[in-house]
Amino acid sequence: MVVKTDQRHLYVQVIERLKEDIDSGVFKENEKFPSEFELARKLGVSRATLREALRVLEEEKVIVRKHGVGTFVNPRPLFSSGIEQLSSVSSMICDAGMVPGTIFMEVQESLPNDEMIGKFDCEENDSLVTIKRVRTADGEPVVYCVDHVLAKDLEGGSDVLLNESIFELIEKSGRIRIVQAVANIEPVGYDDEASSILRCGVDIPLLVLLQHHYSEEGEMVLYSKNYFRADKFSFHVVRKRV
Repeated sequence: MVVKTDQRHLYVQVIERLKEDIDSGVFKENEKFPSEFELARKLGVSRATLREALRVLEEEKVIVRKHGVGTFVNPRPLFSSGIEQLSSVSSMICDAGMVPGTIFMEVQESLPNDEMIGKFDCEENDSLVTIKRVRTADGEPVVYCVDHVLAKDLEGGSDVLLNESIFELIEKSGRIRIVQAVANIEPVGYDDEASSILRCGVDIPLLVLLQHHYSEEGEMVLYSKNYFRADKFSFHVVRKRV
């Protein structure tokens, strides 16, 4: 298991070796690493070199170090998506070879507050529909979705939400077609409501995806706040040089 000498920094070699061992199953998901002393001895490197390698692996979310407990292999996300693609949660779950499902928590109509009036550029007496759902993968809760849409933009009203997607209901009339979304991702360590619903402990962080969906005419027609389990989902973006 000793790391071979080459022209690269020694800690880089340690990083690659540990990644190879994780990929090959030497170290399994959620498994605890040996002590720093033992691991450094097996790799044939100093503890200082090992610590630098572990620091990088922790930054890359390959491992997690729990103070006073030890170092563990992070489970790999089941679902990965390019954030530049406007795809549904159901599609991501299907692409992972799992069956998507929905548990409805609440569908409520109310008058918009000042924040929502500003977002939708609507009137004070316009009815706003708020939909809270839990998306599941093979029956396991993985995403908590909170969506806001004006009632006038829902074909058939809020009663049909149980059987059809929000996108489909908004676009069914033919008046509106959602063409783009502006998205922001915010990491959240723990959220009282979402973490409980998604069965996350304090050691499982969340990724919150805030999305403003726009029609061809540039009007915002849907505002979404989705809480993703960070141990299940990862997002990436393709950047091109201009």
